Amino acid sequence: MCGIYGFIGGGKVEELVNGLKKLEYRGYDSAGIAFAKNGKLFVEKHTGKVDQLRNFLDSDLSLRINAGIAHTRWASHGIPNDLNAHPQMDCQHKIAVVHNGIIENYIQLRDELEIEGHIFVSQTDTEVIAHLVEKYFNGDLLEAVRKAILDLEGTYAIGVLHADVEDEIVFARRKSPLVVATDGKRSYCASDVTPLISSSRDVVFLEDGQLAKLTAEKFEIFESSGKAVEKKIHHVEWSEKAAEKGGYKHFMLKEIHEEPRVISDALAGRISKNEVIFRELEGWSSNLNVNKINVIACGTSYHAGLIFKYFFETLRPFNIEVEVSSEYRYRNVFIDDRTLTIVISQSGETADTLESVRLVKSLGGKVLAISNVVGSTLTREADKTLYINAGPEISVASTKAYVGQLTVLYLLALYIDKTFGGDHPDIVESLRKLPEIMDNFMISSTETIKEVAEKYVGYTNFMYIGRGMNYPSALEGALKLKEISYTNAVGYQAGELKHGPIALLDEKFPVMAVAVDDKLHNKMMSNILETKARNAHVVAILTEGDTEALKSINDAIYVPKLPSHLYPFLVGTVFQLFAYYVADARDLNIDMPRNLAKSVTIE
Repeated sequence: MCGIYGFIGGGKVEELVNGLKKLEYRGYDSAGIAFAKNGKLFVEKHTGKVDQLRNFLDSDLSLRINAGIAHTRWASHGIPNDLNAHPQMDCQHKIAVVHNGIIENYIQLRDELEIEGHIFVSQTDTEVIAHLVEKYFNGDLLEAVRKAILDLEGTYAIGVLHADVEDEIVFARRKSPLVVATDGKRSYCASDVTPLISSSRDVVFLEDGQLAKLTAEKFEIFESSGKAVEKKIHHVEWSEKAAEKGGYKHFMLKEIHEEPRVISDALAGRISKNEVIFRELEGWSSNLNVNKINVIACGTSYHAGLIFKYFFETLRPFNIEVEVSSEYRYRNVFIDDRTLTIVISQSGETADTLESVRLVKSLGGKVLAISNVVGSTLTREADKTLYINAGPEISVASTKAYVGQLTVLYLLALYIDKTFGGDHPDIVESLRKLPEIMDNFMISSTETIKEVAEKYVGYTNFMYIGRGMNYPSALEGALKLKEISYTNAVGYQAGELKHGPIALLDEKFPVMAVAVDDKLHNKMMSNILETKARNAHVVAILTEGDTEALKSINDAIYVPKLPSHLYPFLVGTVFQLFAYYVADARDLNIDMPRNLAKSVTIE
């Protein structure tokens, strides 16, 4: 999500635009550049595509400059417009800042800076960085940036340019990638290697908390303490095309591996002292004092809504209905002032979902949207919006957006429950730890999932079964396998097998079973034995240490021991990877499956 590019050592303005062009695959809603010349800062930024920025620059494209920074923005704080586009500047228009990530404490920092006399012009969290650098600048740009980042909470990759310091640029990162390189005559920094490898294949990936000072002929790396760090050079073998995917074969695989970061970004700024806070919902608490919640969504978002229902019901008994948008809009529904409607759409442009929103609004209902796209139709028509902050999802089959939706929905359930007196610091703490758990799980288990998946490439049917919170996971797993491998996959509640679906099973119809260590584990094992009695091959997702279940299945994929409410996150990732590797072994067009579109804008 978002793209950063910068160079120093002489070149044309057009080279900044060309660098952004190589980052377009990341998705964005606005683009901008900044450069210094003769002690003055020049900034050009607009909503729209890089080619539109190129048109605005026109004759300035051939202008010779010593250094510049550039950015493509995916809106997270503030709607997409020219003011909110990057670079952001300080009061004196001497400092330009580009930024990927989310500053969690930006409101506090903004309030403090305004008291000190700083004037803000945008709605972004990024602008506070420019004013912090201005506050600390005393002739040493590196030191000013170093002090500024010590004040920041959250995630960031930033580039800083100062009109009075034309011989250097400073970059810094925390949980958002930055890559640095030099060809001996010019130095470069970018969000990933894509714009760099045409100039140098020897790069340095900044680590969390590190800063990079770029001059024309070299770059230096520093810790946040100011201590110099020895460079760790990596030689890049990827082609430019492969680099767009971060070295992954497909965007889908790249986006699955971004899920730990997505969870972290969805949590950012929304947890304080093991309590959920939603600044987006301040002043709206009376609208959460409801006795019924309707969740409306389609496809993957619908499955996320179902898990929300199961999770909320573990907190307290509550009247929650989850509806498919395309059906809900044609029903004679009842809405009153004690009903909250939660609408979920990754794109915010799903036609059936939008029509359902309009139906609810026409009946006087309150609508809370959960979306990934700032400024989308859904976010404009809903009363309030919670963004999942997953960044652009390129692959048609939703993966990281699903995980982002789950994260926000869990937080929302806890937030609403708090209005009824609920207090669950243990659950909040478990969510805080989830990104690291997910990251470690992917590192340790991806190859195993691949090996298991390749055993089932030849099957044309598959049944996914689960119970409780993992029943919606089974539905989502079956959908993923259908979408990208074209396998006839179906999902069922495991307890429903004997009421019809078990008639399908034989040695040619394998079963994927979620049999993690939760309160329904023993029931689930009984259902698995029912499928084995029909000669079906069984792949089971088990909790680490469960060796007893191996007697009843053919293949196992283990997940770590977790609180029950966290299993849907890892189970969802397993199903995504399993579907991916089946489709990859069949050499299918994974990122663009036949007959499907990323945003369904027709009924």
